[in-house]
Amino acid sequence: MNFITFQEPFEGSSCAGMFTYHQNGSAEYREWIMAPLLEPLVVGQTYYCSFRANAAFGGNAQYPQIWLASDKVGMLFTMQDRPWAWGDPYPVPPDHTHIQYPQILADTVSWTLVSGSFVADSAYQYVMIGQFFSNALTDTLHFADPNSVFPWAPRGYTLIDAVCVSPNPDGCDLGQGVSEEFPGGPALFPNPAYDQLVVGGRKGARLVAMDAVGRVIWQGVVGSDRWVLPVGAWARSTYVLRLEWRGRAEVHKFVLAE
Repeated sequence: MNFITFQEPFEGSSCAGMFTYHQNGSAEYREWIMAPLLEPLVVGQTYYCSFRANAAFGGNAQYPQIWLASDKVGMLFTMQDRPWAWGDPYPVPPDHTHIQYPQILADTVSWTLVSGSFVADSAYQYVMIGQFFSNALTDTLHFADPNSVFPWAPRGYTLIDAVCVSPNPDGCDLGQGVSEEFPGGPALFPNPAYDQLVVGGRKGARLVAMDAVGRVIWQGVVGSDRWVLPVGAWARSTYVLRLEWRGRAEVHKFVLAE
């Protein structure tokens, strides 16, 4: 639990995070993280890359409902060690990545796998992670109706963990994190929940909600891509959602808080 989000790291004891969407009047901003590679990339070599990402939501700020999710979170390789620092004039977005998650990355519960491969066209020395496209080229999903909350701040924040770059196809986790057909998971928010749990991106799924001992609390069909499950009358505890969607079964956990 911190100012921006509530989330356990995917691995280890911590993770990184940055603004992946920010609109302030006519100005737009991003935050990027950068690290030097252990050795420069070899031109013409294929590299396999992955990281885990999570849409931040539900921190201890006064208005945690202000956040939104964005698409095109990705990985960009560069030759320069410091293209931009906070306080500098904001650079023109490159509108390019080497690896990216093309869908809106809106899962606030699970860590979504972003993975892919590319052939190095330069001896890149640094890797950057974030969202590298202008707002005009970015699609977003609001976690709340901008007209229902005050103040409304159109900002998206994304957590990053388990970054991997390897010339070996077995060196990184290369699941289907960038698949158009099967996104990494539904958007479940807020988590912890209070009165409502929103299930995003699973229209038509068969849903069964069970308590911690496996008793069925609710079952039915998800009616839209932003479907609300009323949970205000449920006991404050941990629950499991089982969704059957597009021929596969998914299991996700959420918590009801006081």
